Amino acid sequence: QGQEKLSCNPRKENGTHVVLCELGNPMKAGAQITVDMELSVSGLEDMGDAITFQLQLRSKNSPSTTNTSVTVTVPVEAQAEMELRGNSLPAATVLPMSWSGAEGSRRLEDHGIKVEHIYQLHNKGPSTVSGVTLHLAIPIRLGGRILLYLLELGTEGGMNCTSPPGLNAEQV
Repeated sequence: QGQEKLSCNPRKENGTHVVLCELGNPMKAGAQITVDMELSVSGLEDMGDAITFQLQLRSKNSPSTTNTSVTVTVPVEAQAEMELRGNSLPAATVLPMSWSGAEGSRRLEDHGIKVEHIYQLHNKGPSTVSGVTLHLAIPIRLGGRILLYLLELGTEGGMNCTSPPGLNAEQV
């Protein structure tokens, strides 16, 4: 009828994490108790889509016939909101209408104005993420003419990057 906080103690038994909660001692015969438990479990990133708990009610009475266990499976749902931020340096580039690149030149300035595109992928949480793949589609040609000449590609923060075909094809 009343609500009481349980005193629970985590410990390890035979390599398994156990949480032991004392429900009452002594307990009257025929007593019925409802227990709501909230567990905080970390490190679930690689657990799959569910986690299983083994619940068991033990009595210190001897002999006890109520030492039954129940398996409870709880779905694991990771939630993370990803945000892609980007900018270009310089922010605006204007080429004169009469400008044309020098064919066969290996000098960077003969191919146009250098523009650096920077993209940052942020995890806004609440969960951590792993195994994220980002595909960027960059328009290289427009109307059969070169629009952007991809010179180099770099990453920071321990990411792997696959260079697109045609990266610095002219070896500028």
